[in-house]
Amino acid sequence: MLGEYPIRGRRAAEIAASVEAAVGDGGLEPGQLLPPMRELAERLGVNPNTVAAAYRTLRERGVIETSGRRGSRVRPKPATTAREAIRVDAPPGVRNVSQGNPDPRLLPALADVFAAAAAQGDKEPVLYGEDAVDADLARHARVAFDADGVPDGPVAVTSGSLDAIERVLAAHLKPGDAVAVEDPGWGSLLDLVSALGLRAVPVGVDDEGPLPVDVERALAGGARAAIVTDRAQNPTGAAIGAARARALREVFAAHKDVLLIEDDHGHGIVDLPLHPLAGVTRGWALVRSTAKAYGPDLRLAVLTGDRVTVDRLQGRQRLGPGWVSLIQQRAVVRLWTSGAVDARAVAASYGRRRDALIAALAERGIPACGRSGMNVWIPVPDETGAVARLLHSGWAVAPGARFRLSAPPGVRITVAALADEDVPVVAEAVAAATGPAPARRYD
Repeated sequence: MLGEYPIRGRRAAEIAASVEAAVGDGGLEPGQLLPPMRELAERLGVNPNTVAAAYRTLRERGVIETSGRRGSRVRPKPATTAREAIRVDAPPGVRNVSQGNPDPRLLPALADVFAAAAAQGDKEPVLYGEDAVDADLARHARVAFDADGVPDGPVAVTSGSLDAIERVLAAHLKPGDAVAVEDPGWGSLLDLVSALGLRAVPVGVDDEGPLPVDVERALAGGARAAIVTDRAQNPTGAAIGAARARALREVFAAHKDVLLIEDDHGHGIVDLPLHPLAGVTRGWALVRSTAKAYGPDLRLAVLTGDRVTVDRLQGRQRLGPGWVSLIQQRAVVRLWTSGAVDARAVAASYGRRRDALIAALAERGIPACGRSGMNVWIPVPDETGAVARLLHSGWAVAPGARFRLSAPPGVRITVAALADEDVPVVAEAVAAATGPAPARRYD
């Protein structure tokens, strides 16, 4: 059943660690069946309750799943197999348009704002027991939320949007709970849901965001939470418009006990208005990261939500990192108040390249998605073949497998890495890579 790989250990923690290590190094493959608990207990010479505890730990960590009498097996996409590993390395001479990074030329300089924030810290040192959120940052964040119609709620600060989403999920859910997620969607988020021992329920996406019929199906089926991207959805570029927001609010209004998490991924890099869903359910949170507009290394996101959710998040945060550096927070305030980033200019820059690529692909008979943000999603019939042929022609693109659960194959191109003159070249390469293979003669 386990081939030549022996599960080892005498204690539950040792057995669980042994299985998890084997999954991580490929000794146990996704979908592989594990021994029944009594059989493994007899093999290891331990009490069956010890094996049961080990399997329970593995389920909670998202490494295995159990289906009653059909037994326990390694999850098809286990938490130890990160989607970031599904990528294409760009060798010398190959242009990399796969990484999802912002255009460095559109990011602000950070030296002066950090120097000023550090100088303030020298005069007023931050010590234990002080407020975790800088008052100016909270005020500016709240004004921005109010301007976009986000319901009133306290402001918290986390180390990026993924950190915020993890803390909100952990504050409300338990391992085994189902979460509605966009498909295709953010690969790191799909990894996170699995790592928390939660069950991802795929929801289809079009240019206007999550499909209401799919969301309703997921919630009616028992999903206890839903994660929605408001703007610049990764990887499709979807953005929720006014009509779609109304339809989604109606769906969530019928499921008020569902936890609703919104990721405003496009904040600061899009010029489309925000149509928030927040406030329809009892538990909710809306997250905005500084990564795409101000730089990934800032590692800072602001969050607002209902008071119970934010209180639970901050309470748990106090027992871990405590707070996000006040120097970072004060530097971000200076970036906001100095107008260091012109969101309209940034949106126009990405939009020009994105629209040009979509139009160039359309001229060659290839449909593509990308309503906002910096990414273009291209459905392809043969994902592996398209990625390989594009790499051969000098372009490294992101395989759609990084972002998909049950959605059809595709590839993602980040336009932030393209110059205007690159657009027709990459469009021609995509057309060649996704079209029928040339006929060969064997004389």
